[in-house]
Amino acid sequence: MPQATFKIWRGDKTGGQFQQYTAEVDEGMVVLDCVHQIQRTQAPDLACRWNCKAGKCGSCSAEINGRPRLMCMTRMDDEHYIKPGETVIVEPMRTFPLMKDLVTDVSWNYKVNRMIPKFTPRKPDFEDGTWRMSQEEVDRIQEFRKCIECFLCQDTCHILRDHQMMGAGEQPPLAPPSQGGGNARSSPPYEGGAGGVATELFGGPRFMIRVASLDMHPLDTIDRLPLLKDTLNIGLCNITKCCTEVCPEHIHITDNGIIPLKERVVDEFYDPVLWLVRKLFGGSKRKALPVVQK
Repeated sequence: MPQATFKIWRGDKTGGQFQQYTAEVDEGMVVLDCVHQIQRTQAPDLACRWNCKAGKCGSCSAEINGRPRLMCMTRMDDEHYIKPGETVIVEPMRTFPLMKDLVTDVSWNYKVNRMIPKFTPRKPDFEDGTWRMSQEEVDRIQEFRKCIECFLCQDTCHILRDHQMMGAGEQPPLAPPSQGGGNARSSPPYEGGAGGVATELFGGPRFMIRVASLDMHPLDTIDRLPLLKDTLNIGLCNITKCCTEVCPEHIHITDNGIIPLKERVVDEFYDPVLWLVRKLFGGSKRKALPVVQK
């Protein structure tokens, strides 16, 4: 049976290094299979988070040969990610604080999620308590609901990864050296506000999609555009589409979510014609944009 060489990050927030292991690779095996084999035969104390091994729980997120991936969805024979005979480098997500080995603390994401107002439908359209909506409206948001919260999009987003725009008080991660070079973990190059983190918050692609799934819902009545503009700072996104590239559910995060939300924010807050109309006829109070029916 052929063998593969692995370099896996071992350590915690105080420091660590890459350690080398070997694993026997059989047909159809994925990286997570090999990590489990290494746990079983060589490193029983290796920490790694996983649950379903079917690409639906989002637990086994890591960086494999420098690319944010789900370990359970990265086949050992997939030459797009692992070349034949190549050492497989597995490290934790670099954007989030390290807990141990391949496990990172992603709790910051849940804090951001709590900032977003929940779904609030309008009153039923009919006396029997039902609503009517078109299939097109339903299909538009269905894609966003496929998110498994693996946070790979958050990990690859350079605004969070390189500039640590997680708001004041959040501690920066100690990222392992890329591609296994060197042994010491180093702090991010960016020095922002408190604790070396930018005091400005960027919600990240996951929560732009979360807002899109609510704001584009045909029944929802809450206006979240001020939240996008002033708190989640959607304007910081510069549409590199790196989040779309790493999404295991193939959600078109940028094209179908972030760009339409940016257009709504620009129309609502920066359209000079709309500003003039409000100035002349509607006063200074901002009103929510109407839903456009096609």
